[in-house]
Amino acid sequence: MAEIRIKGRMVNAIRISLDTNDHDVIRQQLAPKLSTAFPPGTLVVIESSVEQELIALIQLLISLDVQPMAVTEGLLGDQARSIQFPVLPPDRQLQEIKATKEQVVELKVEPKVQANVEAVAAPVIAHVTSYHDEILRTGQCIVQNQGDIIISAGINSGSEVIASGNIHIYGSARGRVIAGAGGNTAARIFCHALEAELVSISGTYCVADDIPQDVVKKPVHIYLNDQQELVFEALQF
Repeated sequence: MAEIRIKGRMVNAIRISLDTNDHDVIRQQLAPKLSTAFPPGTLVVIESSVEQELIALIQLLISLDVQPMAVTEGLLGDQARSIQFPVLPPDRQLQEIKATKEQVVELKVEPKVQANVEAVAAPVIAHVTSYHDEILRTGQCIVQNQGDIIISAGINSGSEVIASGNIHIYGSARGRVIAGAGGNTAARIFCHALEAELVSISGTYCVADDIPQDVVKKPVHIYLNDQQELVFEALQF
């Protein structure tokens, strides 16, 4: 008999919320955001406050180099079911807040030089570090899609921190901590006291019940090993 295994894996996806069904407007507003902040093939969950032609909308998003994976329950739910497209329950509502401060560093990426090929100007990529010096409260979230997040206080249960890069929490981490959003497997998580509901790096996740007991409530460094498994390493001070 073939062996079947179920493994924990959280899918990294962005949510696109639409208040218009004008595809020209959607393309005009989404194209620059998607091309600068998210890699090609990023998974997308769709929600809409107005009626949409779902198949046409899916085709539009695919043309913008993202991959629609589901809609949220609501106006698009019946259309999605009629074409056997996944329908997800609505997420718990979190209030996205701005970090206390942000630092932007522009990084110039030198292109590879090929013989007989005209040189192209090196692209400039902005790396952003978000600093937050207050406790992240229940129902709040901070998102940084272009870099790292540093929180000088803790985060409460029911809160969420999401970064494309690293996350540092100089306090108790009691909420959801998601680093490497968008596929950055080199991202890392550091916290002074690990009590998280969930931790994730580049889609590989661990819920509270599965976090090794020897690191709970202790300073921890979390990263992915070569097998893309989460490693919880206690820090010594």
